[in-house]
Amino acid sequence: MPRLILPALLLAAVVAGSPAALAQKSKVKLKRKTEQAAEPAATPAAPVDWSVQYANTITPEDLRRHLTVLASDEYEGRETGQKGQKMAAEYLAKQFAALGLTGPVPNSDNPYIQHFTMERSSWAYEQMQLLVGKQSFQALTDYYVGGNAVFAQPTVVEPVFVGYGIEQEGYNDYAGLDVAGKDIIILGGEPLKDGKPVLGQEGKPSKWADPRMKESLAMRKNPRSVFIINPDADKFIQLLARIKPYLSQSRMNFPGKQGPARAASFSVSPAVGVALLGTNAAGLAKYQAAVAAAGQPVKSPFKPAKVTVRAPRKTETFATENVMGLLEGSDKKDEVLVLSAHYDHLGIQDGKVYNGADDDGSGTVSVLEQAEAFVQAKKDGHGPRRSILFLTVTGEEKGLFGSEYYTDNPVIPLAQTIADLNMDMVGRYDDQHKAGDQYVELVGSDKLSSELHAISEEANKKYTQLDLGYRYNDPKDPERVYYRSDHYNFAKHKVPVIFYTTGDHADYHQATDDVDKIEFPLMTKRNHLVFHTAWELVNRDNRIVVDSNKP
Repeated sequence: MPRLILPALLLAAVVAGSPAALAQKSKVKLKRKTEQAAEPAATPAAPVDWSVQYANTITPEDLRRHLTVLASDEYEGRETGQKGQKMAAEYLAKQFAALGLTGPVPNSDNPYIQHFTMERSSWAYEQMQLLVGKQSFQALTDYYVGGNAVFAQPTVVEPVFVGYGIEQEGYNDYAGLDVAGKDIIILGGEPLKDGKPVLGQEGKPSKWADPRMKESLAMRKNPRSVFIINPDADKFIQLLARIKPYLSQSRMNFPGKQGPARAASFSVSPAVGVALLGTNAAGLAKYQAAVAAAGQPVKSPFKPAKVTVRAPRKTETFATENVMGLLEGSDKKDEVLVLSAHYDHLGIQDGKVYNGADDDGSGTVSVLEQAEAFVQAKKDGHGPRRSILFLTVTGEEKGLFGSEYYTDNPVIPLAQTIADLNMDMVGRYDDQHKAGDQYVELVGSDKLSSELHAISEEANKKYTQLDLGYRYNDPKDPERVYYRSDHYNFAKHKVPVIFYTTGDHADYHQATDDVDKIEFPLMTKRNHLVFHTAWELVNRDNRIVVDSNKP
């Protein structure tokens, strides 16, 4: 066996070196070379999410740039009908035009501006008179006036005293009295015994401690006027200092729609009060003690004095403006999504400019930035299928008047309006959150369309991961936020809405609501949520359905 090994090896070498063997070996090598050279098939590129690309064009820097202009002192607080509001309207119209949006307003001297007329009414405090006997009292020092019924000329009245003006089971100051058409005097506060409310539970004040409850009850009795005595001089001074800026503000409405007359209501200091009752501080205290001891109304010892009053109002009409720009869609352009905010604020009060950076400068500049992002998408060939109306309205602070006028006079029929996404105060943290919280409050998203709510939730889950709050969505919300911004005028016409807000903070309706307090990075993130929601709404195949009608 061992000797056979060498011949076998030689034979193997010969065979291996034969042409056939070489050819076979060559084929094997070539095959292996081909397998090594082959490259794997390329992985298809992921589709571009254009919503992300264009949402990211909304930046803190751009939001700040616009807001620094609109919420500056130069714009004087943008009060409806005043110089600053007119300046803001011009700024917004120019921005919409510069973006290349269409001015959709027919028959206007500026197609980006929807003009309309309002009526302004306010108390003529400089002409007021309150004379008790020969003693004269000063408006906004000794008293202030509410309601809207007027004493245009000096009028002598003989008031009727109705005690504390309380009416409930077991205690009725109005028993046996007919005060319709009369002038009545009500003592503020409620009966106290040993410092504790007689009508309260467990020593706590009853609802009658709130003067608004008494005034509301009194007005239902249809008097001509009501005088409410504040029993605490220091508290009256403090109250007057706090509300004085609001007392000189005008009340607005559309011409001829100021509403039914409501009795004039005079809130007076203790000094005015005892003069009206024909008594003094000691006499008033004695009466209060008698009521507290009885736990019931007692016969009044007072003989109210004759009073001469004059409380005229002044009324004027003026023009104001909504401002808007339209981005036309492609194959579904006859349907429109509205992105809205109000650009008015409170103007100048007591020499202070109320800039309204958050309320609602934040929403206004958000609309501008949303417009710029969608315009860029269209320029790049990725424009929306449905049209978008970028709508900034006036008159919100005075009663949602700009949005009411628009929804009554839409440039595109409301039947073609698929939804309104409204932004009002989206730049701050409220008093329920702390710095760093990534949140936004949503109102109304599920009231009319379950699809809209689902789209909003999905957009947030996919893109922004904000903490979505719905506390204002509760029908029992004591602040009734659902009814207090411009989305509501769309909702009442059955147009689905989402209202984006961040809730109240210490600077709400104060002169301190300034740009330096805006949280621009968080405001940007909230804008991205709005943009992603809008992107889906304008590009989906089917219009969202209206399938709900929650309160």
